[in-house]
Amino acid sequence: MLVDSHCHLDFPDFASERADVIARAKANGVGAMVTISTRVRRFDEIRAIAEAYPEVWCSVGTHPHNAAEEDGISADELVALSAHPRCVAIGEAGLDYFYDHAPREAQARGFRTHIEAARRTGLPLVIHARDADADVAAILEDETGKGAFPFLLHCFSSGADLARVGLRLGGYISFSGILTFRRSDELRAIAREVPRDRLLVETDAPYLAPMPYRGKRNEPAYVRHTAEVLAETIGVSVDEIEDITTDNFYRLFSKAVRPAAA
Repeated sequence: MLVDSHCHLDFPDFASERADVIARAKANGVGAMVTISTRVRRFDEIRAIAEAYPEVWCSVGTHPHNAAEEDGISADELVALSAHPRCVAIGEAGLDYFYDHAPREAQARGFRTHIEAARRTGLPLVIHARDADADVAAILEDETGKGAFPFLLHCFSSGADLARVGLRLGGYISFSGILTFRRSDELRAIAREVPRDRLLVETDAPYLAPMPYRGKRNEPAYVRHTAEVLAETIGVSVDEIEDITTDNFYRLFSKAVRPAAA
């Protein structure tokens, strides 16, 4: 069994065939998926998908692109919404300096608010980090000093320094289809440094389809291709990487209920 720890099943790309997408994932051995929130104000849509499909869980949070739009969302609100039985994580939140769609001050405020919610609930914070390694690391260091919280550096494409900080502070790292790209040698080198009990896989669907689907719409079924490359990268079998990443998922996303057969 594999788990797609990060996808966006609420996005319009899947609206006309969501049930088929989920069925294809199951047929490819993907036993669980987490559909990730990008806007708290649309949590009802995310929650409805998780309620409709037993294989799907969800998170609640504001993507840094939407930090200005949802500036002022409180930790209390995140905590309250996360109490829903299908909600297993906070986020995604963090910093994105590549697009800079929201003022950096708003992104940082939102990031810290989501950290507070993760600390209070014990749910993992799903962290988005792009071209902001130093500031993400600084905030993680500062906030961990106030009290530990579980977190996942999702769709990891940052440098080794952020990976090491995240791991030292107790975080997990998830690899997406980027790991399969021909020019991702540096990323594969980082993957070899990550302790096996901190590794996860994801799609970030509909984005970042792995080889051989690069450039096409991604979907949860394709997480298997990333898992295969991760297995080769760290020198284990595909069966072992399935066990490793699935066990790690259920340890970190501890609110998610593991299927009995898995």
